[in-house]
Amino acid sequence: MTPFHFTFSAAFILGLTGLAFHRTHLLSALLCLEGMMLSLFLALSLWTLELNSTSFSASPMLLLAFSACEASAGLALLVATARTHGTDHLQSLNLLQC
Repeated sequence: MTPFHFTFSAAFILGLTGLAFHRTHLLSALLCLEGMMLSLFLALSLWTLELNSTSFSASPMLLLAFSACEASAGLALLVATARTHGTDHLQSLNLLQC
C-alpha cells in the first residue's frame, strides 16, 4: 500500500469513525460526511490518473456533483432543524414527532 492510498484510506476511516461515535451535533455529522466524500473524490481522481483511462475521467466530477448536492441538502436540513427545534443536537430530534 502506497502512502497515498494509506492517507486516503485513513481519512475515510477517520470520517467514518467520527460519524459513528461523535453524534452530538448535526453539523459535526455533516462535516464527517464531507470529509468522507472529499477522501473518496481524491482517491477516485488518483485512481483514474493511475489507470490512464479516459472512460473513467468523468466519474470524479460526477462524485463531486453528488457531494455538492448532498452538502446543500444537509445544510438546508440543518437550517430547518435549527429553526424548528432551536438546536442542532441529534438527541433532540425525534422522528415520531414529525
